[in-house]
Order: sequence, then structure tokens, then C-alpha cells
Amino acid sequence: MGGLALDISPGADVMPQAGRILIVSDAWLPQVNGVVRTLSTVAEELRATGHEVTIIGPDRFRSVPTPGYAEIRLAIAPARALARMAEAARPDAVHIATEGPLGWAMRSICLKRGWRFTTSFHTRFPDYLHARTRIPTSWSWALLRRFHEAGQGTFCATPSLARELEGRGFTRVVPWSRGVDLDRFRPGAAAEGEPEAWEGLPRPIFLYAGRIAIEKNIEAFLALDLPGSKVVVGDGPQRAALMRRFPNAHYTGYRVNGALARCYAKADVFVFPSRTDTFGLVLLEALASGTPVAAYPVTGPLDVIGQSPVGALDEDLRAACLRALGADRGAARIHAERFSWAACAQRFRDSLVPLTPP
Repeated sequence: MGGLALDISPGADVMPQAGRILIVSDAWLPQVNGVVRTLSTVAEELRATGHEVTIIGPDRFRSVPTPGYAEIRLAIAPARALARMAEAARPDAVHIATEGPLGWAMRSICLKRGWRFTTSFHTRFPDYLHARTRIPTSWSWALLRRFHEAGQGTFCATPSLARELEGRGFTRVVPWSRGVDLDRFRPGAAAEGEPEAWEGLPRPIFLYAGRIAIEKNIEAFLALDLPGSKVVVGDGPQRAALMRRFPNAHYTGYRVNGALARCYAKADVFVFPSRTDTFGLVLLEALASGTPVAAYPVTGPLDVIGQSPVGALDEDLRAACLRALGADRGAARIHAERFSWAACAQRFRDSLVPLTPP
């Protein structure tokens, strides 16, 4: 089986014109989240440069809803069918994107067949599990370390996350940043399309966009005493509870594509209250739209915003929100232009490994 002439060592620069890449992910369409958006966009970029990309997700299997997340499906006993699909793809390189049933099954298939593979770290499951079940995070981290260390490299989105993973015993961490669609998310989107119902609310508009779930810490934003109005774009298992507790906020439900871009561009500040995200694509989407960001100084915001004058990071989220009102919207757009999906896909491709040593 022909292999991509790649390795993840410093200075590796041999790249074929085309190759067959297999990506296995428990997060896939029709789910709406950062993992799906990243994988689907990277796949498009890779195909545009001549690669054949196959993505296997739970949509190809019998599945059950994740407890508390009905829209997220988990494949049931996928090993046999997955093995057949993997063989049919005739991959030159395999990447396992998630640690769910499909991820573990593909890991087992690769180990049994002597196939080398890479993985990526997208989600702090130990923190999420602990928040819901009180399972000790040390148990979950040990399991995740076992999962990823079997591969040839664990891709992660930010330097601060890389340092954390290395501190937890991950030995093959590979940097893999993210991108943003600069054509879709732009300041000019504010003048396009139909007006949103919330546009008549008192200014300034503080916006959150993303999944409405406990790990996103949205109530920390909604509980703030801020001038103007709060708008929440998105949906998820915590939406009904938040609507009851914070009825003065405006909840739009999901917005996608142009409608989402208009929401970003029409807001005065984008508020990112999460303390557990590993990156936060929404940060880039807001900045590309010319909207400054307010967030906690944690992984994701620290890496995307840092000391740049395009927002404000503070353990006092209210203070960050108020400071962000004075940020330069033009500088926010320029800052976002540093992140491209083409560069993200290139880094992904260059970090893959051949199934068997060359």
C-alpha cells in the first residue's frame, strides 16, 4: 500500500502531489460544532489540492443519542463495518479525530494491522465528564493519554494546550492551528440580508454564539450586570434552563452561514465565557467580522487574542466586556487575517504519517 512520504519530525518537507487520506471522527455532520467545521473545511482544502479524502462518521452506522446531547449520535458496535470501510478507502494515511466509539474502534484496527496513525485533541472530556458525573479527571486523562500515545502524533490547536498536554504525559504533541472563512465572516456582512429581531434592542449588543451547554459557561455571561443587551445565538441542552433563568436575554436559535456572519458583524462585543474550549473557532469568526472579543485569560483566548488590542481578557468577565467596547474593530479584522484554512490544511497534511514506515 503506497504511503504518504511524510513524517512529523522537524524539517520534514517531502510531500506527494496527491494521496488518499482517511479521517475517522465521532463528530460529524449533521452535528454543528467546531470539530465538524474544522474537519469539513480541511477536507475541502485538501481535495482542492488533489488529495482524496474519506471521512467516516457516525452517520454511516446504527447509532444512539449521547445522554444529554440528543443531536450527537454514537455509533453502536462499529468495528466490523468500520474495518471494511477503511479497507475500501485504501488509505495512505489515517487520522483519528475523536476518542469516541469510532475513534477507539479505528485505533484497535490500526494496531492490529500494524497501521501507523495520528490523532487530534479537540475536547477536554475529563472536565466535561467531571462537571456532569464527578468522575475524577485523573481517570479520564489517563484514558485519553493511553488513546493518543498509541499514535504517531497528537495534533492540538494552541501552544498553551500543547504545554498542558505535555505536562500530562503526552509525548508526541504536534501543533495544528485553525483558520477562518474571511470571505464569509467580514464587517460588510452587517449591511446584508434580513434584519434580526434583536437589532432594535438597546445598545451595546453583547453576543454569544455557539452550543448552549453547561461546559460553555454561558451563565457566567448572562449573569453579568452590563449596559445594553445580551444576545445568545445557538442551541443546545441548556437553552431552556437559561431562558427560564435569564429571560431578559434574547435567544435566536441556530444561525448558519450568512445569517451567522451578520450576527457577528452587528454585535458590539463577542463574549466567550468558556474556560474549557481548546481553541474556539467562534473567536476568529467574530474577529474576522470586526467584532472585538471579551473572554477569560485561558487556553484559546490567550492564544488567539493574547496581548493584541482586539479585545480584552480578564478574570473579571464584566471588566473584559466593558474594555472590549473600546477595542479597534479594524484591528480585529486584520488580526483574524493571520489565520487561514489553507495554512491549517497544509499543516494537517504535512503532519500525517504513512501507514507503514517508508
